[in-house]
Amino acid sequence: MQGGMGAGSANAAAALLGLERELGIALAEADRIHLAAAVGSDVPLFLVGGAVLGTGRGEFVTPMRDLPPTACVVAIPEVGVSTPRAFQEWDGLCAAKAGETKELTATAQPDRLDQLSHVYASVLGIAPAERTSESSGIVHDPSPERKRGGSSEPKFLNNLAGNPLLALVRTGIENDFEQVVFPQYPSLREIKHLLMGSTETGAIYAALSGSGSALFGLYRNEGDAKAAQQRVQASGCKALLTETLPRPEYWRRMFAE
Repeated sequence: MQGGMGAGSANAAAALLGLERELGIALAEADRIHLAAAVGSDVPLFLVGGAVLGTGRGEFVTPMRDLPPTACVVAIPEVGVSTPRAFQEWDGLCAAKAGETKELTATAQPDRLDQLSHVYASVLGIAPAERTSESSGIVHDPSPERKRGGSSEPKFLNNLAGNPLLALVRTGIENDFEQVVFPQYPSLREIKHLLMGSTETGAIYAALSGSGSALFGLYRNEGDAKAAQQRVQASGCKALLTETLPRPEYWRRMFAE
């Protein structure tokens, strides 16, 4: 609860699939996504899996080319963060900066996400996805399996130590909620510092998950991740060692008979 990891939305997606199976109804992809978007903004994400870009209020989901499986540490503090309050604080911060009310989901936000989509595409050497007009909310990659040089695997145009995630992170990805959540919960900022660690063996990227209070770090190898887990646990915070889940494996688990 109040962890910012989409647990309620994941449960909603699983419930929709369970209802289909129990009632013997197989919804079309577009209908399923449309229904999921009506239940909650980020529910469609869990019907896609893998690396996903969400725009609008989260109901437009773009399946992106998956990054390699990456070691991850999830820190779970005892404190909880209220998502409505975090949004309220963010809106207030924007209003104070601009001198007028500006919501997190204002028109400028999707523009930033569209820009990120193009950065992602350039890093992985694929064509950026284009939004379709279909009501399902799914945004399809126009050429997800386009071959380059006789191979369907992406060619990393921005090869930073052979790690496309590192190249992507250096574009400046950040979680805006940290600006309002960290001042209220300073301990969360300290946990992020523990997840980051040193420059050489620390996280490739660490951030608040959603509006918090959970945080996560992504690492070059399992050894660096285990060291981060131990640092966080030594501070008295629960930390889980895991790995990102590519879309094919996610589908195998989520839609298994």
